[in-house]
Amino acid sequence: MSSTETGDKDFNLEPRRRLSRENRQRQLLDIAWRLVRNEGTEALTLGRLAELAGVTKPVVYDHFISRSGLLAALYREFDARQSELMDAALQTSEPTLLSAAKVIASSYVDCVMLQGTEIPGVIAALASSPELGMIKRKYEEVFLNKCRMVFLPFAGKGDISSASLRAMLGAAEALSHAATNGEITPKQAMDELLEIIIAMVERSSRHGSPSAI
Repeated sequence: MSSTETGDKDFNLEPRRRLSRENRQRQLLDIAWRLVRNEGTEALTLGRLAELAGVTKPVVYDHFISRSGLLAALYREFDARQSELMDAALQTSEPTLLSAAKVIASSYVDCVMLQGTEIPGVIAALASSPELGMIKRKYEEVFLNKCRMVFLPFAGKGDISSASLRAMLGAAEALSHAATNGEITPKQAMDELLEIIIAMVERSSRHGSPSAI
């Protein structure tokens, strides 16, 4: 039996049925996430997605235009979920550096854990072309600017540099992916990221440097 045939059993091929545009897009994105989880990002094509969703290729192309468009939609969904978790937690957190750092660390790791092992593949695919890389950087800049505004009140007369924020993001990605792979626990990832964030802000409060994200 081929790997494709085996994989199809995990999907329970969708019966063809009429859905609203919004519900169809939701169905296609859900199947795309499962496809990446079960078969890897390389298996994610619009044709394969149409097959698993029980629709024709033009239906999928109408929603995403291209494979790049599909990958971008998956990353946008991940980013929106991450922002939602972080914003909700910040609204109820105490106005202290420790509380703010805990929110950023826990919401980042929690979101990656919620999405599972498929998000590293999507992020890697986004880095595979200039067009997709620009999409990823755009959402990263929004996230980093939000983090900067959260931490500025605790930086005294200093600023949070772009280099520091980029280092924090790199650590967040690496630690979260290590947690999804079982190399470390989610708590270990959060605790380490928390320490990195606090050290970053405290260093900025002592020295300060211009930010230009």
